Amino acid sequence: MTGVPAMVSPQPHSETVERLLASHEVRMEGGLEEAEVRRRAQQYGPNLIDAPRSMPALTILLHQLINPVVYLLTAAAIVAFVFGQVLEGSAVLFVLLVNTTIGFVAESKATRSMEALRLLGHRSVRVLREGRQRILPAEQLVPGDIVLVEAGDMVSADLRIIEASNLACDESTFTGESAPVEKSESQVPADARLADRSSMLFKGTAVTRGTATGLVVGIGRDTELGAISQLVREASPARSPLEKRLAKTAGQLVWLTLVLAGAIIVAGLVRDVDPFLMVTTGIALAVAAIPEGLPVVATLALAQGMWRMARKNALLRQLSAVETFGSVSLILTDKTGTLTENRMAVATVCLPTATLMPKDIVAGAANGADAPLLQGLLTIGGLCSSSDYDAQKDEGVGDPMEIALLRAAANAGVPRDQLLAEMPLELQHAFDTETRMMATVHRQADGFLYAVKGAPEAVFAHCTLVHFPDGDAPMDAEGREDWQQLVRRLADDGLRVIALARKSAATSTEEPYAELVLLGVVGLRDPARADVKEAIAACRSAGIEVAIVTGDHAVTALSIGRQVGLPVNQSGALEGHSLARMDFDGALLRSTTVFARVNPTEKLGLVRAFQDAGEIVAMTGDGVNDAPALRQADIGVAMGKRGTDVAREAAAMVLLDDSFSTIVAAIREGRIIFENIRRFATYLLACNLSEVMVIGLAVLLALPLPLLPLQILFLNLVTDVFPAFALATAKGDDTIMQRPPRPASEAMLGSPQWKRIILHGLALTGATFGAMAVAGGPLGLEGSTLVTVTFLTLAFSQLWHVFNLRHPDSAMLRNEITANRWIWASIALCSALLVLAVYVPQLAHLLGLVRPDMMMWTVALLASLAPLVVLQLASLVLRVARGRAAI
Repeated sequence: MTGVPAMVSPQPHSETVERLLASHEVRMEGGLEEAEVRRRAQQYGPNLIDAPRSMPALTILLHQLINPVVYLLTAAAIVAFVFGQVLEGSAVLFVLLVNTTIGFVAESKATRSMEALRLLGHRSVRVLREGRQRILPAEQLVPGDIVLVEAGDMVSADLRIIEASNLACDESTFTGESAPVEKSESQVPADARLADRSSMLFKGTAVTRGTATGLVVGIGRDTELGAISQLVREASPARSPLEKRLAKTAGQLVWLTLVLAGAIIVAGLVRDVDPFLMVTTGIALAVAAIPEGLPVVATLALAQGMWRMARKNALLRQLSAVETFGSVSLILTDKTGTLTENRMAVATVCLPTATLMPKDIVAGAANGADAPLLQGLLTIGGLCSSSDYDAQKDEGVGDPMEIALLRAAANAGVPRDQLLAEMPLELQHAFDTETRMMATVHRQADGFLYAVKGAPEAVFAHCTLVHFPDGDAPMDAEGREDWQQLVRRLADDGLRVIALARKSAATSTEEPYAELVLLGVVGLRDPARADVKEAIAACRSAGIEVAIVTGDHAVTALSIGRQVGLPVNQSGALEGHSLARMDFDGALLRSTTVFARVNPTEKLGLVRAFQDAGEIVAMTGDGVNDAPALRQADIGVAMGKRGTDVAREAAAMVLLDDSFSTIVAAIREGRIIFENIRRFATYLLACNLSEVMVIGLAVLLALPLPLLPLQILFLNLVTDVFPAFALATAKGDDTIMQRPPRPASEAMLGSPQWKRIILHGLALTGATFGAMAVAGGPLGLEGSTLVTVTFLTLAFSQLWHVFNLRHPDSAMLRNEITANRWIWASIALCSALLVLAVYVPQLAHLLGLVRPDMMMWTVALLASLAPLVVLQLASLVLRVARGRAAI
């Protein structure tokens, strides 16, 4: 615990009840006096944990602006305004506005969806004060209060159990253990791990069976739940891989812009150029060097991926998280509620004559002599219960293992309500932790039926007969040992085992556990979700490792690991207490696929260790105990239906359908988006490089400025953006999930991409200078007329250039680019915009263009096709050389 009050032992689970009551100055019979309650409330504050605030709109807005490319564009706009280039500056600011709006709308929508998921219920609690029971809001509890709980209650503070009767608690959100945990007032060792503190009830858990009186030993932030919340606040997720890559690319662009500007200033000083012309040229070069469309298209691509994932039941809270999935190399997954259904189910029924699987335990499935034996066993399971089950809604209230038996009985055609109608309940002997059995007595026409279930060793010890199809046979020592070995095998497979027995008697007052007839044993488990095995196989084929990290027992975690297809080490699971001794060495931990009995702090340490070892970590979970690790991971994934509020708040993504396979779809989407961003970034930078080289060479050759700043902005913001966004809509190829994850250090634009950018930029520049030479030479064009030819040539060559972005191994005519209808739509739209730019007088005047005649169009269009033809022919020659030629 954190910040434990002075009166409270730091280890109340190991203290005697008497000592704790004395240290809290409270009597168990009467509770605290009101005056003392007021004093303690003032000293310790309310029983509240600081609720995570929903992300304010201003924070979401600022998140869109924290981007090096945005900084660069802002600087360009400021320079333009300083030197009186109002239109250029305004155009750049418009780009920033569009980019910011798209990102803000997408992330605001996700935030609103998260707020809709958040549960805000206030709970009440029964407390003993001044000798009377009172029902009060849970936030009014103080240390030293005496609290009374029963089955169905949520625990509202950390309680040291004073008295307990048949008490069990669901701690799956804390420990990952699916089955209810037996609780009692007996103290446990001081070094007991959280999951083994059977003398404690923790805030946020649920009582599933029995009653208890508890002493409040921790409230608010001083509870185990509060300590976990503090870990969540302290966890610091790293920037996403996309943010790092874009920042690196932006840094390269900053240096490129500064070098170009410096070169222009030096050239101008040497040649004694008019300062205003030098500033105009410098602004034109700066505008040409900066891909103004890059942040807009990147944001649109991420937003589209975000919305596409939402349609697949994956709610992402930040745009950058979309691409991060494409970089994931390791998934650390919680077991309970993530890999499993988080509900107990019958996995096997062992009769004296046969062992039956779930498919056999339905009405009409069992054959021959097994059918009446199965019906008899499930009848006892349906009768001997203190829980309720609604078969139509498939919902139950009470002990999860009892609910699993009731569900199996209903599926086999013997529902509890029908059984009780035929054999009314006469008496119930509640489960007792000493006998480890429970019994119910039911009236029959010829007497009474005693239905018994409990721990196998306890039931076996009280059985004298075993029920067979042809009658009851004596249960001797050899037979009892055979049953014991069967139970051990089931337990080794991670099953919780219950034995069922019966007897008939003339009265309802006989000893319930004497001379029983054994019917068989039932193995129960929290079953793996149906889609998990296939999803994990898909992850592994994509080079993504998967490991289970759970607070549950090692044998249970190993069993689930085998069920879902994880390669389990011969050495078995690595338990939490061993991690500190290994110094959380990520390299040493890589060979382990199952981590068991891991507490929240150790889960957090595991995530950090793997991140330090170079992994991009996705963490999945649904419980309170998962929240710190969810927050720390590169991508935290919480369950939307079964997940706790704390887990959902800490995660970057929420699975609305709680399906592990949705993670695989998200990883595929992330990989596609990265490839798309890389492709359109290559396209945009090749276009920008051609603009830079056209202007730069003109300056070096002392030629008139071939393009004006506003014309370059028109190209960058209008004719470049639409083809780039069309490239961003590509759906990816079928092999994308057969490739290994990208290294975290891999740049957005590596050596192959920069080579392609330079080659393509040179081709576009050559075509543009070729058109300028023809127009300014034989045709004798100059001034605005020559600029118009230059503008149209470069614009259309950039449009056709999109077809050069196909995969090198794709066919020339039938490929992912030509098959994309959005590519053709963008070319049609941009062509229309270019026609408007030269034929609408107001727009042409604004851009400094003139109406072209037929000869100008001919030169511009023929020259613009040259780079496409040359590059496609070069690609075909290379493919022929490699033996992969295709049209």
